[in-house]
This record gives sequence, C-alpha cells and structure tokens, in this order.
Amino acid sequence: MTVTGIISAIIVGIVLGVLGRLVVPGKQNIPIWLTIVVGIVAAFIGTFIAGLFNYQNASGGIPWILFIIQIIVAAILVVIAANLYGRRGVNR
Repeated sequence: MTVTGIISAIIVGIVLGVLGRLVVPGKQNIPIWLTIVVGIVAAFIGTFIAGLFNYQNASGGIPWILFIIQIIVAAILVVIAANLYGRRGVNR
C-alpha cells in the first residue's frame, strides 16, 4: 500500500467511524479519538473482507458495496468499543 493509499484509508476511516456511530442507535459514550480509530480499523477490516469475496469495483465508480461492508464493520466496532470503554468507569 502506498502513502497515498494509507492517507486515503485514514480519511475514509474518519468518515466511517462517524457513520458507524450514527448507525448504532442510542448514545455511545466514547471519545472522538476512539471513533476515529474505530473507523480507521473498520476501513482496513472492511477492505480485507471485501478482498476475501474477490470484490472488485469493475465499473470504476464509487465502490458502494465496499463502503456498506466498511460501515457495517464500523458499527460493530463502535458497539464493542462503547461497551469496553463504558466499563472503565464502573467501580465494582
């Protein structure tokens, strides 16, 4: 992956983190930096999953299927991060 590809993945990851957070119902008590990290990780995992299914953007347009997979992964990771981050402040 080139430097341009990594920068693009980070930018797309930021957008994915925000979209993943919007898809999940309710309020997530996680900071914005964690949302960005979740989005970046979701971008890489979603691309990997799409590659497993041999997805290629044959039309050359916007890769909608790839974005949908990445948003689903981001939503799942936001739920996991909110649950793990929310438990930090609980005294037992």
